[in-house]
Amino acid sequence: MRKNPNHYVVIMAGGIGSRFWPMSRTPHPKQFLDILGTGKTLLQQTYDRAKKIVPVENILIVTNSEYRGLVKEQLKGIKTSQMLLEPARRNTAPCVAYAAFRIKAKNPNASMVVAPSDHLILKDKEYVSLINQALAEVDKSDSLITLGITPTRPDTGYGYIQFQDCGLDGICKVKTFTEKPDLEMAKTLVKSGEFLWNAGIFIWSVKGILSAFENLMPEMYQTFQEGEDQFGTKEEKKFVELAYTQCKSISIDYGVMEKAKNVYTIAADIGWSDLGTWGSLYSYSDKDEDGHVIQGRNVLTYDSKNCIVNVPKNKLVVLQGMKDMIVVENDDILLVCRQKDEQQIKRIVNDVKATKGDKFV
Repeated sequence: MRKNPNHYVVIMAGGIGSRFWPMSRTPHPKQFLDILGTGKTLLQQTYDRAKKIVPVENILIVTNSEYRGLVKEQLKGIKTSQMLLEPARRNTAPCVAYAAFRIKAKNPNASMVVAPSDHLILKDKEYVSLINQALAEVDKSDSLITLGITPTRPDTGYGYIQFQDCGLDGICKVKTFTEKPDLEMAKTLVKSGEFLWNAGIFIWSVKGILSAFENLMPEMYQTFQEGEDQFGTKEEKKFVELAYTQCKSISIDYGVMEKAKNVYTIAADIGWSDLGTWGSLYSYSDKDEDGHVIQGRNVLTYDSKNCIVNVPKNKLVVLQGMKDMIVVENDDILLVCRQKDEQQIKRIVNDVKATKGDKFV
């Protein structure tokens, strides 16, 4: 099928994935790992999906400047001009603004998909179909569309989208966004049938999103607009370095999506997970007869059940009497943690940084 030259995919690949510590660390974060043992990293899988939607030259990777080498190494043939290098971490709103202005400089009539680089999508065919449907819609309107995931359980790890007024095409008006709820609230939301998980996958026209920035985040809009004639030139790098010093750290969800009046969603059943935690990895991984998910060739278990074990392939590891544990070794770090306490990993990383410095994070 011929791909539309006015369509672009922007892959956000600048995060550090601290909840997957110690496998995911600042110099080599989660999106650059083959965390599922498939032979491809999460970034490579995301890039392969993008190639099914747009011309390969219309794929842009927004990442931190320190990951330039990793991106070039993992995405063979990617051009330097397709890499948008952020000089600092400022969350997703500046990332989106940068990409939208860069695309506008080349093609002001473009529409774009914005997708995280570190999510799991098992149903590629369904994903591509829904994205193409959304692109066709935003080509002719100023709608801001987000994919919503049909929830399979009450989950406290995701934000929720409330929808209403669905058309025959399945595109629904967004009524509210809800931050990560507690368990009782999550049960209520799922039971109502009016809520989807927020997957953080967006589709809009360049004109539509820049209009939203102009109305809802005028300071950030003006910051990037000042360099409008420098995008795509050798002056871009210098301008972006200055622009990022003026940008506050804010998500596109909070800065635009939760405030805009023209936000829509499409319910998607695409085998999605944000793979945000070791527990989510456990859910989507093959298990042995004792319920273990093991990466490592020399792991022996005795009287143990339902553990996640990720260790160097040639290291001999013996587990005895362990149930529902996370055991991860990476270079000079060993983590042993109960699965039910995995939400504390982010706090542990902060403590490690405070007491031991940056060496271990």
